[in-house]
Amino acid sequence: MATNSEMPPETAVEETIKQEEERKETPLEFIASMAGVLVTGLFIITFTLQAFEIPSPSMENTLLIGDHLFVDRVTYAPRTRWFPIVPYRDIQRGDIVVFLSPAQAGLFLVKRVIGVPGDRIHLREGVLYVNGVAQNEPYVIHSQGNYIPYRDNFPAVLPGDTNSVTSEWHVSMAGFVQNGDLVVPPGEYFGMGDNRDVSYDSRYWGFIPHENVVGRPMFVYWSFETPPNQWLKTSAADRLAFIGKIVIHFFDQTRWRRTLRMVH
Repeated sequence: MATNSEMPPETAVEETIKQEEERKETPLEFIASMAGVLVTGLFIITFTLQAFEIPSPSMENTLLIGDHLFVDRVTYAPRTRWFPIVPYRDIQRGDIVVFLSPAQAGLFLVKRVIGVPGDRIHLREGVLYVNGVAQNEPYVIHSQGNYIPYRDNFPAVLPGDTNSVTSEWHVSMAGFVQNGDLVVPPGEYFGMGDNRDVSYDSRYWGFIPHENVVGRPMFVYWSFETPPNQWLKTSAADRLAFIGKIVIHFFDQTRWRRTLRMVH
């Protein structure tokens, strides 16, 4: 029988290809491949990106209930030398951030940063002033159109018992007020929702600690028409019912125009 060295070049090439095609992946190789994919996925989810869903109207119309986002966990992370190409930067006024609620453990929130350390903040008749200058905020809406003294003249009007202010903030807020302005302390931020009339934000529970910040929303990867109170329905029956609704109405209730919309 002729060896590969004795075969014509074309026959030798065909024999090699045939041998490669006949070779199958072993179970151990398959497991190793899947483990690699899993580790890569866990790395991305844990250190770089995180999926997040908007449950409330506090950021309308910038973000809608039912928007599903990818959150960049790297930009605001502590700087490291081992990966210098990452565009690290500090949180800036106007940034939208996802963070762990200072008032309720385990709850993720999304707000716009209104004040960074050292800023002096107050609202007068619903208009935001930062360091004495009235801010132009084209993204802000007032969906209720009503007047609530504490909400709209913060912090000049003291919080009452009906303003949903946390007990901790009720006690500590006065210590940060100077000449009618709230002064943002080092290492913390003041955040509010773009839908100012309904946003439960720093006016009610205080500052956002830097260590609570998870990252910044990048873009909407999917948006589905979702009832305002859906996030409160946590029973198995409610969840299954909503999944069924998604299956049935995926095409006609997906907000296709919001797909891949950048968040800013």
